[in-house]
Amino acid sequence: MTESRLAPWLSASHWPTAPIRLVARLGSGHTPSRTKPEYWENCTVPWVTLADVWQLRDGRTTVITKTKEKVSPLGLANSSAVKHPAGTVILSRTASVGFSAIMGRDMATSQDFATWTCGPRLDPRYLLHALRGMAPDLKRVATGSTHKTIYMPDIEQLRVPLPPLEEQRRIAKFLDAETDRIDSLRAALQRELDLLSERRSAGVVAAVSGSTHNARQGSTLAWLQSIPAHWQEVRLGLLAQMGSGHTPSRSHPEWWVDCRIPWITTGEVRQVRDDRIEQLYETREKISALGLSNSAAELHPKGTVFLCRTASAGYSGVMGLDMATSQDFVTWTCGPHLSPYFLLWCLRAMRPDLLGRLAMGSTHKTIYVPDLQMLRIPLPSMEEQEEIVQSIRRQNARIDTLTDRVRRQQELLRERRQALITAAVTGQFDISTASGRNVTEGVSV
Repeated sequence: MTESRLAPWLSASHWPTAPIRLVARLGSGHTPSRTKPEYWENCTVPWVTLADVWQLRDGRTTVITKTKEKVSPLGLANSSAVKHPAGTVILSRTASVGFSAIMGRDMATSQDFATWTCGPRLDPRYLLHALRGMAPDLKRVATGSTHKTIYMPDIEQLRVPLPPLEEQRRIAKFLDAETDRIDSLRAALQRELDLLSERRSAGVVAAVSGSTHNARQGSTLAWLQSIPAHWQEVRLGLLAQMGSGHTPSRSHPEWWVDCRIPWITTGEVRQVRDDRIEQLYETREKISALGLSNSAAELHPKGTVFLCRTASAGYSGVMGLDMATSQDFVTWTCGPHLSPYFLLWCLRAMRPDLLGRLAMGSTHKTIYVPDLQMLRIPLPSMEEQEEIVQSIRRQNARIDTLTDRVRRQQELLRERRQALITAAVTGQFDISTASGRNVTEGVSV
């Protein structure tokens, strides 16, 4: 792989560049054999694995001191794992590619990381910023269909701009301060997003419970205690026909020929996770009429409400076409006294309560059908239901406009942060006269 493909931004460097492995000792890690229980006893050495990447994803963690797992001295002695000294710079190179940090204490790593222990010509904090500057390129050139990987021969080719050591330290100090400032703004924007999300949820709860003048998030039980006197509290099964789905047997290949019927599976949950989407029109998979007729699957009419009850439990939508579902879903075909969209927003409003009270299981949460059969909902008149749905849509549209604006500001800061790092480590401006004050221009909190 060519140098220009690995880091095209190096061509703009005002400093000479050098292979990192010539100014820092390149290393990696290993996993001691799991078939040797004695290698996993008395584990005292911190061991960085992919389970620790969560600490590095936002780019704010500079030094890592704690790890989810540890290895034993015996395991280290009988494997290719190495205990690296504090100050060693690490880079994740498989699965979660391109995340980096500095070891705050002596540590080992799994084979998913490359490490550099800096020599006298390279400052670790400067190297860390340089690696973060090239992170987009590293992710771009990673290969693999399932898990992306940067292989060690490519790691060996990585180069870094190499100003004098004192200048490296000045650049690192400048970037520490400026990225902290940007990150504080990004955190403030995230708080805005969280507040907007809470406001959106509270507004939906208030609307479907008839308490729009006191919009507070609450549970299903609270709704039923505070609904207007002229509304009813009704068991959902009396207002809508409940159904489910099925997967036609894969042992009958002929049932999977000429598949044209949209078929909702857990793969569609990613669409309805976004509460902006009410109707579902596209599915990743389809089933055949033959498969449908030879299984317990049903073809539900357009306008049927569906709710995922396994894996990503609690997410719901409305069918935009005639569709079938897998057994992971329950459906409701509404009768004349219930609007599908009013029911949809009731289900979305009660989602935290559904998961909190009804979802069972330690690994994958499941909401069981008998519990869903007992659901009760508030029931205003059809005219009021329509007014409530339109009110929710208007309210959410206003909040979504604000949310999109904040997200654009977040993205702008992310881009400017990346550009600042790249420009600083390549010497494209004099950090002694720069304050980064223009980096956040146009971004408000």
